[in-house]
Amino acid sequence: MEKEYIHIILADDDEDDRLFFTDAFEELKINTKVNTFNDGVELMNYLNQPDAVLPNVLFLDLNMPRKNGFECLDEIKKDNRFDDIAIAIFSTSSSEEHVEETFIRGANIYIKKPSDFSTLKKVLSDVVTINWQYHTSGLNKDNFLLKI
Repeated sequence: MEKEYIHIILADDDEDDRLFFTDAFEELKINTKVNTFNDGVELMNYLNQPDAVLPNVLFLDLNMPRKNGFECLDEIKKDNRFDDIAIAIFSTSSSEEHVEETFIRGANIYIKKPSDFSTLKKVLSDVVTINWQYHTSGLNKDNFLLKI
């Protein structure tokens, strides 16, 4: 049976960022179900449960305690159960090194966290409505970094 909503997960250790993220989706007119996790350990514990409902899009912060976004990305990419999850790196960092590294490791898109709420809503709407199958088939570094 096909899901009637887009399942979104955010792993981010910043409580304010998690709150803004969920508030933004509540205001968007897109049928989503949003789950958030405080860090990479919580995220991977959830994903590795046999009955876990896997997300359509996973937003992954890079700088988290216990298990960071790079470690989660590597773990997810090694497991073919997670092949259908679109991974959006969602970070305050816009360093070329981080963009390059996450591209090489297999993320689908890199987003620098917007500083205001209306931009956040636009970015989240854009990312969730991307046709990921089409987007990733022609993925190159030029369309990897989402420019706002």
